[in-house]
Formats: sequence, C-alpha cells, structure tokens
Amino acid sequence: MTERRILIGSPVRQKEEILVLFLQSLERLRQTAWRCDYVFVDDNEDPAASTLLVQFADAIHAKGTGTVRILARSPAASDYRRDEVTHYWNDDLIHKVAGWKDQFIQLGREEQYDALFLVDSDLLLHPETMESLLEAEKPIISAIFWTQWYPESMELPQVWLKDHYWPWQTDNDPAEARDEQIKLLAKLRMPGVYDVGGLGACTLIKREALAQPISFQPLPNLSLWGEDRHFCVRAAALGIGLFVDTRYPAFHIYRDTDLQRAGQYLRTTEPAEAEQRRPLSIFIKYAGPKLVLSMTARNEEGRYLSEALTRHREYIDAAVIIDDGSTDATPDIIHERLAGIPLYYVRNEESRFANEIDLRRQQWDRTSRLRPAWILNLDADEYFEDCFAREIRQMLDKPEAHTYLFRLYDFWNEHQYRDDACWQAHMTYRPFLARFSPGFPYQWNEAKQHCGRFPRNIFDPAPVLSDLRLKHFGWARESDRRLKAARYAELDPDARYGWKEQYDSILGIPRLVDWQENESSIDSGAVPAAMK
Repeated sequence: MTERRILIGSPVRQKEEILVLFLQSLERLRQTAWRCDYVFVDDNEDPAASTLLVQFADAIHAKGTGTVRILARSPAASDYRRDEVTHYWNDDLIHKVAGWKDQFIQLGREEQYDALFLVDSDLLLHPETMESLLEAEKPIISAIFWTQWYPESMELPQVWLKDHYWPWQTDNDPAEARDEQIKLLAKLRMPGVYDVGGLGACTLIKREALAQPISFQPLPNLSLWGEDRHFCVRAAALGIGLFVDTRYPAFHIYRDTDLQRAGQYLRTTEPAEAEQRRPLSIFIKYAGPKLVLSMTARNEEGRYLSEALTRHREYIDAAVIIDDGSTDATPDIIHERLAGIPLYYVRNEESRFANEIDLRRQQWDRTSRLRPAWILNLDADEYFEDCFAREIRQMLDKPEAHTYLFRLYDFWNEHQYRDDACWQAHMTYRPFLARFSPGFPYQWNEAKQHCGRFPRNIFDPAPVLSDLRLKHFGWARESDRRLKAARYAELDPDARYGWKEQYDSILGIPRLVDWQENESSIDSGAVPAAMK
C-alpha cells in the first residue's frame, strides 16, 4: 500500500500550557499507512509558546519522521481575546485566519499532498483521529468535538446543518429547530460518519477537494460570519460533500478551566502500551515528579514529624516543606528523615500562620513550581494507615482519577480517636491527594483561618472517594490541645472562621473510640467536603 502524505496545518496563538498538550496529541497519532509534515503560523504572544514550536520542529526533524515549517505572522490587525466566558472575534481577526488557512490550502496543492488536515491549536486529538478520517474516504470531513460556548450552557458540536449554525441557532421556527436539535444530538452522540452542512476547526481535506477552487475568503454576497461558513458554502456550491466523523471525538480546551478535564482526556485515550511511541524529549521538561509531598511544619521536635516523614518517604518522589519559623530541631528532622529524596526546603523567619491563606498560597506556589503529576498535601502530624503505602501507586496510575478524598480521624491519644457531636471529621471526605494541572485558574477560599489546604475548585472532574484513612495526631496530647485552644482564642476569638462550639469543646470530656488498623471501608454516611 502506498504511504499517504498528509500536511497538518494550524495557526497558533496559544498559552504554553495548552500548546504542549496540543502538540503531544498530534505526536501520538497512530500512523499505519500515512506520514505527515507540519506547517504552523506562529501568532503567539507568549514567548514560551513560540520557543516550544521551534523545539517541536527541531525534535521532529531530528527524529526524521517529517518536516515542520513555521510561518511568520503578519502584523496583527487587532487583538484576540479569550476569557472564562467566551472567545472574542472580529472581522479583522477572521480575515487574518482565513488568509493563513488559504496559505495552507495552496501548500497542499502545490506540493501534491494526499490531504490537508486543518486543526485548531486548542484541540486535543484522539490517537485514532487520522486513521478514522482517512478510512471514511470522504472529500471533506471533520472529527467532532463538543463545546460549552457559554458557561453553564449545553455542550454543542462544531458542525451544523445549514445557515449560520442551524439548528443550534435560528431566526425562524424555534419549534422546528428544537425538534431537529433532539434528533441531531442523538445521532451525533452515536459513533459514525454523517452528512452535515457546515463544519470546521478539525477538518481533513482530500486531494480531490484541494483541486477545486475552495477557499476561506468571504463571499461578497453573503452575510454569514466566520471563515469556516464561507468555506462550507463554497464547497457545497462546488458539489463537494461535507461530513462529520463522530467515532473518536476530539477535546476542546475552550477555557483554562477545561485544563483538568483535558489532562483526563489525554490519559484515558492513551494508546495501548504496545502501540505507544517514545515521546519527544522536549516534553520531558513538562513532566515533573510523579508524587510530591507538600507540607508546612513549625516546632515539630518531639512530636510526630519524624514518624510521618519516615512513612512518607516510602512512596513519595520529592517533597516541598515550608518551615514556618521553627525555633527547635525541626529543620534537622526534615533533612535527616528525607535524606536521599529531592527536598525543596523553604524557611520563613517569621510564622505566617496567623494569616493562614498566605502560608497556604506560599506552600502551593512552591509546590506547583515542580509541575508534579500529583500533590499529597499533609500536615506534619498526619499519616495514613499502613496499607496506604501498598496501594498508593495503583491509585496514581488510574487515568480517570483526578482528586482523591479521604476521611481524617482526630486522635485524642496514641490509640483512640474522638467521635462526638463536635468532632466528626471522619464523617466527611476531604481532599488530600490531587493532580496538578499547569495553567488551570485555581481559586482559593480567602480566609485568614481554615482556608483549606488546596484551592477550592479542585473537584472537577468529579473526585474519587477512597476507603483509606488518615490519622491526625495534632490533638493527641493534652499539652497540644491546651496550646491550640489558646491559639484559636487569640487568632479567632469570635469564631469567624471556625465553629465556636468545637473551640469550646477542645478541653471538654471527649467520647473516644478504639482504632482498628487497616479495616477500611467506604462509609456510606460520610459526605464529600464539596457537598457540604
């Protein structure tokens, strides 16, 4: 079988964190009887994104699997803007993009490629995308993707049947449009290849279509807005069919808040191990340690830090510890117990705990600099039951998992935890282990006390409840309880950030329960913290 030559073209104006995912998805496309070359327009404002494009080109050339051309952008007519609501386009921007896409078409024609694949740089492709599009043997065909064009709206596809975006938008009979929407949504959610009237953003154009006078330039007698619509009208007028392939949907990173689900998409669509190719070396720098312990500590000598770190070192790949103004041997304990493990130790000369949000932001900032795959966020007086060390690697390898929630047990001595009206932390699942997504707009609970260890918006995608239990020894000694009671009386006298009844009960008579090691089970009565 003759190997088909595909030209992949994309105008690129992107953040580095999104661009690296896009390029990774291109590079992992399965190739059986085709090979590809690339052509990009570097329209980036982010210098790191421009550098990444050059590095990708160098890596592809060194690998010898194809060529990469990077075209210089024309002077910007106007600024392109996107935010967490939508993307903002104008006529000048659309005209500029149309010109670039026509350049790609001309290259495909002149260099006699078997097909041109036009793809936006905020899309992630399934490894089977190209194989599926080629197998369909259609002149113009797009791989489907779904987008919430506005927050809280329904996900809609980038294909339509007629006019501007019908049946998703209409100026005519709304009842007719609603009926067609229901039928079309049901069809497009089923794997297959279907006729459409309009498409874009992820489109394979075969040589037979390239040979026709197709173009993205505006038709002067049409008021349709957007270069893809004028392309589709021309194709239809020329008798060229338009099709959508729904068998391997792409993923659209329309907002920065989509980045967590984007990572999940890449993981869950990873090719089978036997089919995986060695990733390009340029992507290695974007892969930090797999599991990083993130912790704050202060004056932990003679308490539980030594035991906690001895346990944690069995499974962590690195540690970030903020020493919040210790005046005892805490620094020595940290360095001794983590000897041989990459340690990023930061010392605050004065404690920041009085305004906890500042301390937690510092901790997060220092940890995120490592670009870890996972962050295990624990205090210096916490560690998991024994079986955690045996199960953690399997948990980290689950591609669909993003955040794990656990129950925390407040120990009142070495062998018993407190369980009464004011002490029921173990009845709530809370996040202690979460993936890190570079570029995601994390948001914090802006509170001086009890602000949380993680940003408040780490619960998307849906978290996983773990039956493993976390032991907290911060209340296990009477001396610690007296110190904490005094501290909260000083820092939060009106219980603005906490629960007054719980503060008052710290030195009260507790109800204690004996601890049974490694007898975990999911508690159906416990509530995830995100639901409280």
